[in-house]
Amino acid sequence: MQKILKLFLALLLLFMALISLGAQAQIVLPADKITAIEAAIQAEMNQSKIPGLSVAIVMADQLRYAKGFGLADVENSVPAKATTVYRLGSLSKPLTAIGVMQLAEKGKLELDSPIQKYCPAFPVKPWPVSARQLLGHLGGIRDYNNQKFLEEYLSTRRYNSVTESLSIFKDDPLIHEPGTKYAYSTYGYNLLGCAIEGASTLTYENYLRDHILKPAGMEQTGVDEVSRIISQRARGYSRTQEGSWNNTALVDTSNKIPAGGLVSTVEDLSKFAIALRKGTLVSKASLEQMWTRQKTREGKETSYGLGWNLSERNGLKEVYHGGSAAGFSTFLYMIPEKGLAVVFLTNLELLGRRDVLARQIADIALR
Repeated sequence: MQKILKLFLALLLLFMALISLGAQAQIVLPADKITAIEAAIQAEMNQSKIPGLSVAIVMADQLRYAKGFGLADVENSVPAKATTVYRLGSLSKPLTAIGVMQLAEKGKLELDSPIQKYCPAFPVKPWPVSARQLLGHLGGIRDYNNQKFLEEYLSTRRYNSVTESLSIFKDDPLIHEPGTKYAYSTYGYNLLGCAIEGASTLTYENYLRDHILKPAGMEQTGVDEVSRIISQRARGYSRTQEGSWNNTALVDTSNKIPAGGLVSTVEDLSKFAIALRKGTLVSKASLEQMWTRQKTREGKETSYGLGWNLSERNGLKEVYHGGSAAGFSTFLYMIPEKGLAVVFLTNLELLGRRDVLARQIADIALR
């Protein structure tokens, strides 16, 4: 009996030692950098009157920092955490773009074929529109109608499928010949969502879950279904001129699921950034295409790739995308050469200076 007890104690000590080694191997940011980052975040929250904000930092393909600040739910005094779920807005677009590129890699979707090949519900126009043009906002699909902006941006109508949501814009004329001009279009990404369904024979939600979320380990990301119980979902707010907060009115984002209708956490989006760098979701060649500026037919370079905004700073490529939705503002910023990603999600709509804060955090983390 004593021999068995000694063996048990020895195994227990070994197990505890392995746990200790694992904890030591987990690299975190130095304390002085954390102090500076949190000071920058608090300054921005104070200046912009942000109710709640969650942030995560990835370095060398590891999550080094994740934390919440302020309140995810002001009325009920619920603190924001790294696990708080926020509406993504247009930060949904890179996930849709990844889905398109995956299908292109598999030969199931040709980037330069007419989009009707995969989405026959979209009427034929005077000029062909391709997935590549839609990915780069060169497809001539309109964005929100200026005369009906609030009606479309703050839609309360329930659309039962991605195909049904095409009814918002599918019969409208193209705003320009595809390939000739850059014009940002949320609805162009609805059309890409329809193409994903046609090429994969899965619903957009199922394709997203099986081919993007599961491989990347993103367990808290999904469709922003207003009637669904989503654990740790944040409430959204707008800011009055006096600086106080108002609850955002009820909005149903089923009018733009592939373009702006997802929810996620900073931890999940960190996993997304890591999966991109590691080649878990698409090949290096596909990622290089996505992170290359597109050009108009006349050769004029845009600031957008295939699903991503692109720029350069201090001689390094910046890859990023923001999102604005009713009650929320979001941002994912990456410097691929440094293996760095900064993601922050907030429950305040129409937040400016998102790129400024992301670069501040990145500079502190890299110094």
